Amino acid sequence: MRVAIVMLLGFCTGLFCLPIALAQDADIEETGRSPLETKFVSDGQIRMSLCPGAITLTGGNDNRLRVSYTTRAGQDNDVKIRIQVHGDRASIGVWGCPHNNFELRIEVPKTSNLYARMFAGEMNIDGIRGDKEVEIHAGHLSMEVGRPEENGHVDASVLSGDLEASAFDVSKGGLFRSFDHRGPGKFRVHAHVGAGQLELR
Repeated sequence: MRVAIVMLLGFCTGLFCLPIALAQDADIEETGRSPLETKFVSDGQIRMSLCPGAITLTGGNDNRLRVSYTTRAGQDNDVKIRIQVHGDRASIGVWGCPHNNFELRIEVPKTSNLYARMFAGEMNIDGIRGDKEVEIHAGHLSMEVGRPEENGHVDASVLSGDLEASAFDVSKGGLFRSFDHRGPGKFRVHAHVGAGQLELR
């Protein structure tokens, strides 16, 4: 009898938790609307595919993903945003951005693991602790990486341009510049710019 009661309680608890778990999942897609946001857990994995522009990725105080943008007044707004969440994994896609005067801001939990790709533009990453894998084909990437001892394996490279890593006392310029660092920390950082400037701070 006692075993049956424990099993019943476990079953009921599972049913109670199921809607909560499902509520964490989301699939939102909108065109011409800003901002879009949804709840997301801390320490999650976030993959981003972003159109060219001036991009800011920042750690927010809330456990949520929030994507917002600004365009020039009177400019056609065909910007499409899609946010998908499944448990502790999320993806953010942004397409159809104007060719100029476009600024995109993405807020994520302060402790998040990032994977981001952008063809060209300017990307600034601040206030986010976690693994980071970021590549830009052409432009300027500026990334806050925290104290050197917080990081494990760090590799950064530019095919053509400047590589400035003040956090690791590295400054290089020219063709095919790179550096590799191994420390005692747990975070993994990979940063690459094809042509332009890469800054780790």
